[in-house]
Amino acid sequence: MVTIKTANRIASVEEYYFSRKLAEVKRLDTPELRVINLGIGSPDQAPSADAIDALIQSAKNPAHHGYQSYKGIPSFRKAIADFYQRVYGVQLDTENQILPLMGSKEGIMHIAMAFINEGEEVLFPNPGYPTYSSVANLVGAKLRPYALSEALNWRVDIDALRKSDLSKVKLMWINYPHMPTGTTATRDELKALVDLARENNFLIVNDNPYSLILNDQPLSILSIPGAEDVALELNSLSKSHNMAGWRLGWVAGKKEYIDAVLKVKSNMDSGMFLGLQHAAAEALQQGEAWFTELNAMYAERKRMATAILDVLGCTYASNQSGLFVWAKAPESIADVEKWIDEILYGTKVFITPGFIFGEAGQRYIRISLCCTTEVLGQAKIRIENFIKSKTVSPVQSSVNA
Repeated sequence: MVTIKTANRIASVEEYYFSRKLAEVKRLDTPELRVINLGIGSPDQAPSADAIDALIQSAKNPAHHGYQSYKGIPSFRKAIADFYQRVYGVQLDTENQILPLMGSKEGIMHIAMAFINEGEEVLFPNPGYPTYSSVANLVGAKLRPYALSEALNWRVDIDALRKSDLSKVKLMWINYPHMPTGTTATRDELKALVDLARENNFLIVNDNPYSLILNDQPLSILSIPGAEDVALELNSLSKSHNMAGWRLGWVAGKKEYIDAVLKVKSNMDSGMFLGLQHAAAEALQQGEAWFTELNAMYAERKRMATAILDVLGCTYASNQSGLFVWAKAPESIADVEKWIDEILYGTKVFITPGFIFGEAGQRYIRISLCCTTEVLGQAKIRIENFIKSKTVSPVQSSVNA
């Protein structure tokens, strides 16, 4: 039997946690008792009717099904520029400073491939989105996590970074509003990070898909003086416009940096379906009323999610932004991952354990707001009944296990 050895680059990269875990969760699903998934941040509502209509009308045109420009159509790039001007007060050149992407996740890989050489250091948040470190591994970078802690309200300890050796750092990932903790950045904090990047000659990339969810002061790093020389920003319609499965995002920044990313992207795909671009351009024109209604819904869901956390005995900050609530497990829980599995198999309610976001997330859990209040209410009842049905509480059971 012949076995072809895989590339060395994937030896240190594991299958994405949700790819494995959701298959396990799916196997628990039965018609008699459906699994309630509170793990994934995939919006459960539809995009705007105007966006859907734009897609349908465009798709009906036989001429719209061919290959498209790698840079996206002008109307989509203009809609992004108008959105940035309206929301963030940032002026972007539609021809040179915007590159549409098939979701911002592909941009993480494209940016890494465009800028990072083997052995160069990449700073990424701990806890943080696992893809930052996975992609760094794939391109042969040296991983350098920077710890975020509850003691500092999950903010970057810029003074500690400044005192460290940053001479080999090529790229720093930041993510504000931050996932999973829901922390937002101030202009002063972003300015300090931009200054740090300028002082040490590295690229800083802000992954910014949550800025319009439960956040009254959306910020772009590109609005910070001096950022144009050292910063890129990823953004998308996935969360803010209920279009996660449509795979619509972009990267914005300096022309030279956008051109570098385009070199990679143009060798990886053959352009985005025209109908999707027409729909995206329409979606980006949604006004304040769209976000007011969306955030009212998420605020109500957040109240229900925190009620679940109260039942579980968790602690959490009340001012979190984004699509999740991040909470600390009770001190009496010896093994949070085991506790989460106990809840899953006892109630068929799936909650994300914080360890998947890094070592600093070991004591934490995350609940998604992408379920209706009715479903969240059902999850709360199941968990309450599960706790009552045990001869000892889940907390004690986990401690004694």
